[in-house]
Amino acid sequence: MDKFYITTSIPYATSAPHVGHILDPLIADVLARYHRIRGDRVRFLVGTDEHGAKVVKKSEEMGKTPKELVDENSAKYRDMHKLLNIEWDDFIRTSDQKRHWPGAQKMWRELKGSGDVYWKKYKGLYCVGHEAFITEKDLVNGKCQDHQTKPEIINEENWFFRLSKYSKQIEKAISSDQMRVKPESRKNEILSFIREGLNDISVSRPQKDIPWGVPVPDDPTQVMYVWLEALTCYVSSIGYGQEDDQSRNLLNQWWPADIQVVGKDNLRFHAAIWPGMLLSAGLELPKEIFIHGFVNVEGQKISKTVGNVISPQIVVKKYGMDPIRYFFLREFPSQDDGDFSYKKLEERYNGDLANGLGNLVQRVATLVDDKLDGELMYESEKCKVKSVNLESYEKAIEDFRLHDALGEIWKLIAEANRYIDERRPWVEAKENPDGFLQTMTGLVYMIHHISWMLMPFMPETSKKIFGIFSDDTTYLLPEGHKFIIKRKEALFPRLNQ
Repeated sequence: MDKFYITTSIPYATSAPHVGHILDPLIADVLARYHRIRGDRVRFLVGTDEHGAKVVKKSEEMGKTPKELVDENSAKYRDMHKLLNIEWDDFIRTSDQKRHWPGAQKMWRELKGSGDVYWKKYKGLYCVGHEAFITEKDLVNGKCQDHQTKPEIINEENWFFRLSKYSKQIEKAISSDQMRVKPESRKNEILSFIREGLNDISVSRPQKDIPWGVPVPDDPTQVMYVWLEALTCYVSSIGYGQEDDQSRNLLNQWWPADIQVVGKDNLRFHAAIWPGMLLSAGLELPKEIFIHGFVNVEGQKISKTVGNVISPQIVVKKYGMDPIRYFFLREFPSQDDGDFSYKKLEERYNGDLANGLGNLVQRVATLVDDKLDGELMYESEKCKVKSVNLESYEKAIEDFRLHDALGEIWKLIAEANRYIDERRPWVEAKENPDGFLQTMTGLVYMIHHISWMLMPFMPETSKKIFGIFSDDTTYLLPEGHKFIIKRKEALFPRLNQ
């Protein structure tokens, strides 16, 4: 049994989640479930980022305290996870003074102890949306490319982290796959960025300007830069900064992270700044960072200005939990941007779920119920369909091609439906009872494997199918296993488009 520690980036708790926030935890959830099924010891971390200038600004606009704002929105992210059946093990909040702050402050002390934190006057362009200093080359027509806002000109005295010191080490770690960055295109992107030379970064802000944040140790005039302390959540959540034996054992047990799942806008923070911090603090690098694309809505970036912000609650209420999980995992290539539209969603629902999977389960359950009194004994000699090959399915998951893994499942669904059409079991039942029994054994065998393969992706649907067939959830069917099949309502009633 191997340990498997997986994390997601932690979204800003400045507003409620929208459909663009689904992909990050959903990808991680599939990977976590897959490793649990394999028998690994899994720890799956999510959370919310709750400090910084953006939180202060937003709370002032809404007439709330920063704490009131982040408490409200952090709860909404928890609700979204529950709505989508995201089965995490730990939820970290960066405003948690008991769990997170000690780790963030320990990280600061370690960086300073390594001689990598120094005081400097600085003037630069600051994007509140990114909570980061940016350069002229990051701008298009004087605006941030991602947020379409002009950056603020900041003239301050701050603490700086000597990130430039670690450029060569980080480059070597990524290029040698000591710390794997996937997909390859993102690996090449970050290597190109690093080879230009990493600059030292500001890691504090004046407390008088941003009173909401983690205090800099031994300097009450400053708060820690939000990205520096937020990134520390991956280790603070497993005991880093706590001095008791239990916390130290927890850290030793789980770090380094096996996979960190982040969106492409977080590439530089997670694959350049974070490794630099870890190297300075004497901690191991994560084994792998997976970078996924963005969620667009009908070809446009999600924006309040455009008016295309869609709540996860709305789509789940209308279409159901597993159909939404399926759509985002199948329609969105894990490594690229994807496009959400109600038209595409309904086409996937009716075509793949209702006509494909749902129709298959209904046809087979009905035939066994009607013709065999709902009982079928599995005997391998009566199963004439070819055995299910899991190799392509497993490789796709391990390569983060989750849409391709689902594609392998739907190949099997299509094959089973073709088999029904070819064998015409409703005719076989009358004319060739032995052939009918072989046909139904093969079909139930295929459905068993389909249900098992669906477990990480559509857990409730998988559970329903196993329930219809009174099935054993183990992968290999034992000889003489009895299926007691109960015909139930359709898994996915067709939508009227």
